[in-house]
Amino acid sequence: MVTKTRAVGPDEFLQEALDAYEVWLGKQPLAARSREAYRSQVAGFLAWLATTEDPMAALSATAVRDWAARDYKRFLKTKHRLSPASVNQALAAIDSFYRSRSLGRPDVAREQLAQAAPRALDEDDQRRLLRSVERWPLARDRAIMSTLFYAGLRLAELASLEVDDVAVTARKGMATVRSGKGDRYREVPLNSACRAVITEWLEERQRLLDAKSSSTEALWVSRLGKPLSARSVGNVIDRLADDAGVEGLSAHVLRHTFVTNLVRSGHDVVLVAELAGHRRLDTTRRYSLPSEADRAAAVEDVLVEP
Repeated sequence: MVTKTRAVGPDEFLQEALDAYEVWLGKQPLAARSREAYRSQVAGFLAWLATTEDPMAALSATAVRDWAARDYKRFLKTKHRLSPASVNQALAAIDSFYRSRSLGRPDVAREQLAQAAPRALDEDDQRRLLRSVERWPLARDRAIMSTLFYAGLRLAELASLEVDDVAVTARKGMATVRSGKGDRYREVPLNSACRAVITEWLEERQRLLDAKSSSTEALWVSRLGKPLSARSVGNVIDRLADDAGVEGLSAHVLRHTFVTNLVRSGHDVVLVAELAGHRRLDTTRRYSLPSEADRAAAVEDVLVEP
């Protein structure tokens, strides 16, 4: 007895492909939101594929797969007018779809994204923040913010500092990061503004620990004499940001500001990379890229009075 294979039309074939992809996607270690975004993108691709001459071939033949992905990219750009970032997101979803079918990633170039420097505080926000720090009553909080702003430490690096990691005198100072990103060791000099407030905090810290009969090697301690967590350091940043009226402030933005100030002051990129603890110089060079404010200022500069 010969069993006849049921013929499957293009629409049914594409629906079965989408159903199979959903099953595969459900087994991937993705957040629910990412999974739904991928499914939606692939559904859009298959719906477009149904309008082409040979949609079934695009899911089996390598060359046709590549042509289909490239044509769909053009469709997204010209008909849907998607941004480069959105086009690349769609292509990433299509990559995962073909990977689920063991067909490999389509050969299609990604869109070039506009390059911009990492977000840093502009001069006005820096001034507002530093004035807020100057008038803040707690020496510990002023020392935390000054160290982040003037030494560019990462949040975890700052929170893990011990007293012996900070050497301060009237003429010089040094913060030692013993295990930074990638377990890298580095030493960051502390400028005069930073040294002054850290010295004040060290004296206050000792009085606090004596009053609480507490002992700890942690540089940053709470009013109870307990080591301050990274989350608590983050709360300090939030309070000072609110006081200064600076939105979106974080340890990361303060670090970006530190590196940006160094780069834009004309310091050698190798020196800046060493101070920031960057493993690759390309990471540091990103800070020399123009910001959105730079672009806006540039086009204003070419205004001609008619």
